[in-house]
Amino acid sequence: MSARTDKPHEVVERALELSRADGCVVIADEESTANLRWAGNALTTNGVTRGRTLTVIATVDGKEGTASGVVSRSAVTADELEPLVRAAEAAARGAAPAEDAQPLVTGVTQSPAFTEAPVETSSAVFADFAPALGEAFARARAGGRELYGFANHELVSTYLGTSTGLRLRHDQPTGTLELNAKSPDRTRSAWAGRSTRDFKDVDPAALDAELAVRLGWAERRIELPAGRYETLLPPTAVADLMIYQLWSASGRDAAEGRTVFSTPGGGTRLGERLTELPLTLRSDPNEPGLESAPFVVAHSSGGDRSVFDNGLPIPATEWIRGGELRQLTTSRHSAALTGLPVAPGADNLILDGGSDRSLDDMVASTTRGLLLTCLWYIREVDPATLLLTGLTRDGVYLVEDGEVVGEVTNFRFNESPVDLLGRATEAGRTEKTLPREWSDWFTRSAMPALRVPDFNMSSVSQGV
Repeated sequence: MSARTDKPHEVVERALELSRADGCVVIADEESTANLRWAGNALTTNGVTRGRTLTVIATVDGKEGTASGVVSRSAVTADELEPLVRAAEAAARGAAPAEDAQPLVTGVTQSPAFTEAPVETSSAVFADFAPALGEAFARARAGGRELYGFANHELVSTYLGTSTGLRLRHDQPTGTLELNAKSPDRTRSAWAGRSTRDFKDVDPAALDAELAVRLGWAERRIELPAGRYETLLPPTAVADLMIYQLWSASGRDAAEGRTVFSTPGGGTRLGERLTELPLTLRSDPNEPGLESAPFVVAHSSGGDRSVFDNGLPIPATEWIRGGELRQLTTSRHSAALTGLPVAPGADNLILDGGSDRSLDDMVASTTRGLLLTCLWYIREVDPATLLLTGLTRDGVYLVEDGEVVGEVTNFRFNESPVDLLGRATEAGRTEKTLPREWSDWFTRSAMPALRVPDFNMSSVSQGV
């Protein structure tokens, strides 16, 4: 047996056979990636990688409760498989009882493709994209701008088996494109990003044309002081804020009075209206174009995620429905502690319920305000209000009487996404988008643009 020649489902089965623990979960992640990078209107590097990571979770019952031990390793050979299983068992026997201990999941129907070979990506995923990118380089060069960026495609086939009989498999494609256009003197910069499953829906020419317009806007520079401005947040910026809000929506933390979703004196804000706009924030593993794992895959425990929940089905969940807070994230353990429904987080996020107006339509109806490109370097300031700080990047533009009239200063902002939802006066058309800040961790999102009448630009930033 070798890490590459043995079929992943066979490795899972063999590890389960070797287990001497009271319970065992084995996760095999078969990973492949392909990427392109470019700078100054020319490709610089490309590559393809392959790998496998094996995670063994052992559970050991004791008089005081059940302990768990987790060990993950890559490129496990035949000789290393049993030592890996024994290491997980030793970790469990040396650990205190796990607070999140629950019976391992049962009763989930086996995935039809569990015994089939993993899917893999290759440079062929860029067969149409790469020539189109080359044509975009030529247009950018002729137009006096330089393109920088990268495209990455990853395919992960996850095989999950448990001592309780679960045999599950999920194939997850993840593609990201980030494109920067810069003026030759580097004083002007514009960014665009896309999330894709296969690069068949990405048009480099359209992105380059969009960036050319933005660089044109930036030829006129207007200095503005810090302050509160009517601001149009594009879908990518809304995604960054809503994803952080979801990450902060722990049911247990809220019930224990530690978050923005807590109520004074105990309890949560479930049932409270967070915005007058008829917005629904939801996750759905079967959302077309944003499909994600339909069951829990937990390589470790933490917060409202538990290794004991591996294989637990993930249903479609409405976190906010029609502006009202409806669900907070929970594991089976934290749900039992708080009395809240079990609601594991999914790997996608959709905000809809706005109008059918595009961002351009919203610009056209703006008397005076700011148009952002994206946000970055987002950090939490106060968990009690979910106050975040961060910076604008790659273009903030002034809109007057429905037209962009120039580029203004970049800013540091201070805003809570929960408070921001409550103050938003318009939501546009929901579209698939790539969050700029969280693109390494969370790529599957669809968001509308939002109009906020008084977005807090707390100080001026000198970044481009």
